[in-house]
Amino acid sequence: MTVFFIGAGPGAADLITVRGAQLLSRCDTCLYAGSLVPGELLMLLPDDAARIDTARMPIEAIIDRIAEADAAGHHVARLHSGDLSVYSALTEQLRRLDERGIDCELVPGVPAFAAAAAALRTELTVPGVGQSLLITRVSTLSTDMPPGEDLASLAAAGVTLALHLAAHRTDEIVDALTPHYGADCPTATVAFASRDDERIVRAPLRELPEALAAAGITKTAVIFVGAVLAPEAGAVTDSYLYSQARMSKLRRDGRRHD
Repeated sequence: MTVFFIGAGPGAADLITVRGAQLLSRCDTCLYAGSLVPGELLMLLPDDAARIDTARMPIEAIIDRIAEADAAGHHVARLHSGDLSVYSALTEQLRRLDERGIDCELVPGVPAFAAAAAALRTELTVPGVGQSLLITRVSTLSTDMPPGEDLASLAAAGVTLALHLAAHRTDEIVDALTPHYGADCPTATVAFASRDDERIVRAPLRELPEALAAAGITKTAVIFVGAVLAPEAGAVTDSYLYSQARMSKLRRDGRRHD
């Protein structure tokens, strides 16, 4: 039997991967992350599958329930919102399951920042404007940032930022980023990306706190900061991928190999 850690995607039930959906239909037990996971996904489980909401469970209790189901011969789904690779508390769970000798398989999901960029109809790597994306957050009482990863230090690179779990710390964001990006740098915030209650707020960096406060956005949001968000960013230059120069080169190279 196998424990499958499955990324459920950013919110919309139909953004789970085909593999994730197929595995859910085979699992006898599912532990899911409370209101962060769409209820429609639980309908993919077999009718008699155990459904366990872990929203108020400590990690040891979660691991115990997984271990019990595995010992009973169940395929187990551990369903997380978004993608497992970012802010999922995956590492601490795998460590405990490895200690118990329980086999696990990871199934990626659509990350929140990708769904947010789609909502904005924005490419985050625009030729001639920005070719790097830095995914980060701010320190909180529950999770501090390691040395060297404070927002001001990371901002020195000047690359496009995708800030998770930070909508309640906008004053801190403005203070840390303004010296590096400028007060007029464009920002775009997407709350509840891909869900029915999705909201988008665009504002220059200096107006970010007031804009999010007016929209009532304090959590479940991705904040993008960078020049790629400017309306004129797409008019700077085209990529080489579909350029006439590349097509001509491909034709020349093809003739050499005929």
